[in-house]
Amino acid sequence: MPAANVAEVTSTPTDPYVTTLLGKISEGKHVMSVRKGEKIFSQGDRADAIYFVQSGRVKVSVVSSAGKEAVLVMLGPHAFFGEGSLVGQPLRLSTATALEPVTLFQVEKRAMLRALHDQADLSEKFMATLLARNIGLEEDLCDQLFNHSEKRLARVLLKLADLHEHNGLPDAPMPTLSHETLAEMVGTTRSRVTHFMNKFRKMGLIEYKGHLIVRAKLLIDKVLHD
Repeated sequence: MPAANVAEVTSTPTDPYVTTLLGKISEGKHVMSVRKGEKIFSQGDRADAIYFVQSGRVKVSVVSSAGKEAVLVMLGPHAFFGEGSLVGQPLRLSTATALEPVTLFQVEKRAMLRALHDQADLSEKFMATLLARNIGLEEDLCDQLFNHSEKRLARVLLKLADLHEHNGLPDAPMPTLSHETLAEMVGTTRSRVTHFMNKFRKMGLIEYKGHLIVRAKLLIDKVLHD
């Protein structure tokens, strides 16, 4: 187990989402408080639980045998990860790291499988979430195959700000990430990310005010829908 602070859940969660999704699981459920930069699990660790994010953001990444890191996904509140443990994955294929202080619910493999078997409503919600996740992965793959790095960066910024391309959305703050991390997510070089971030700033599509502000509608209109 990583060095994260883990404690038994002793009362009903107050988050309505978690209450609805996990409230009936009475055993094998733990709450974790994870500090910024701390690993929740590492590539190669035993896969014996699934995790649900209550607050904060988590980065899921993989490292090649040559030591090159690739970011698979950034997750925020109400997302889940580590589901490979439910289908016989013996070891973690990725590393999950807290991008900021995070509160998680860890549900042991046996407890989650039992709950999915016994609770039809939980099984239905979980399946719907898995399907939505699969659609998102297909969209990311198409983006990687067919769009150039400037558009890929724009989509990453919108996703990190929890935005959706086709809605009328307000400006949204997002966590501060290094250009190196953004490059890993986009699949390009850090210098290219720096070039496009400077371009976006000059165009008024993003702004720095202690944190990054994404001008969502402008970014969509000027970059994604050009």
